[in-house]
Amino acid sequence: MVISEEARKMKRSAPVLASSSIDTRNKALSLIAERLEANKDTIFEANKKDLEYADKNGIVDSIKKRLKYDDNKLKDSISGLKGLEGLDDPIGKVSLTRELDDGLVLKKISTPIGVIGVIFEARPDALIQVASLCIKSGNCSILKGGKETANTNKVLFGLIKESVIEAGLPGECLLQAESHNEIDELLKCDEDVDLIIPRGSNKFVRYIMDNTKIPVMGHSDGICHIYVDEKADMDKALRIILDAKKQYAAACNAVETVLINKNIANEFLPKLADMLEREDVKINGTSEVKDILKKDIGIMKDDEFAKEYNDYEISLKIVDDMTEAIEHINFFGSHHTDAIITENEAAAVTFTQMVDSAGVYVNCSTRFADGFRYGFGAEVGISTGKIHARGPVGLDGLVTYKYILTGDGDIVGDYASGEKSFTHRDI
Repeated sequence: MVISEEARKMKRSAPVLASSSIDTRNKALSLIAERLEANKDTIFEANKKDLEYADKNGIVDSIKKRLKYDDNKLKDSISGLKGLEGLDDPIGKVSLTRELDDGLVLKKISTPIGVIGVIFEARPDALIQVASLCIKSGNCSILKGGKETANTNKVLFGLIKESVIEAGLPGECLLQAESHNEIDELLKCDEDVDLIIPRGSNKFVRYIMDNTKIPVMGHSDGICHIYVDEKADMDKALRIILDAKKQYAAACNAVETVLINKNIANEFLPKLADMLEREDVKINGTSEVKDILKKDIGIMKDDEFAKEYNDYEISLKIVDDMTEAIEHINFFGSHHTDAIITENEAAAVTFTQMVDSAGVYVNCSTRFADGFRYGFGAEVGISTGKIHARGPVGLDGLVTYKYILTGDGDIVGDYASGEKSFTHRDI
């Protein structure tokens, strides 16, 4: 398969998909859900092969949890598809209607981006989420998953493509890239691919950005923080930190660093350390943390906090006040999701204003940073940039807009000469 040739076919079929009815696109989603349920034994058998590959190649347990696709994840996928099906059509939304002059009307209307290449981590449910979001938003998509789930992804993609064709959408709207060298081919398709969304390590995302002319949207590291303020409810803080670290440690929205206000450190740190030890979470921290805990922990220097563990491991640091916490987060963080635990409303407001992240939370777990939990149906990824889309990228992040101007023989010359003048009236 030559990616450039397939991308060119996609580019030609993109307007067909973009102009398809919402009923047709929703039918494709419904058929995908039906096929997943009907073929679950085949899917699970393919996933078993991927898990065996993971065992042979020494992949850590936290990553293997991502690879596994079982009944629970199947139910989540089907639920996500049904939720996405129920959302409004993101295409054709009118955000501006302006009369430039009598009979000369300008409209700003949402449209699909076009052809999107998505390179994502070894997680089978990610393929379903990405493909379904692209279908619903009217975007053609080239999908490249991790080699660790090659067997599962192949089965899933086949079922999705069958559903798309049966629904009446163009078969060229979906393509699966399976070999690693096809990534480099994809990056050269700047004339036919409108956007690349990479999901992976910081090194990988930087490689994508440095080797393509195609616009890139996405995030790399998920270095998320929780700051425990001096006015925090300690029981609440412990519950939130446990969820943010342990509920799914390999996720990009899991907490990696907890910052503790010095005024409560002597009381709170021992409680936090006892809880983390009970939950088999390895503790790293500054020498100041160790002095309070009087425990054998991993010692960290002040410049070593840009760490994403993706595992049952965490960094702890004592800060003088919220200002220092904010400075630490903005310097060491990845601008993904950061939280404050406090009962001080003024402190919460200041924190949300000053922390420069896609998600800034008050008194809740960073694990809420997710398209499904936001009610987006799913997400194609998390964007930590500030242009076009930020945070979980759902349907709204996969559309752009065009201006449609309708007149009746109008010409600019009439306005340049002063014969006519603009009214610029919003209607």
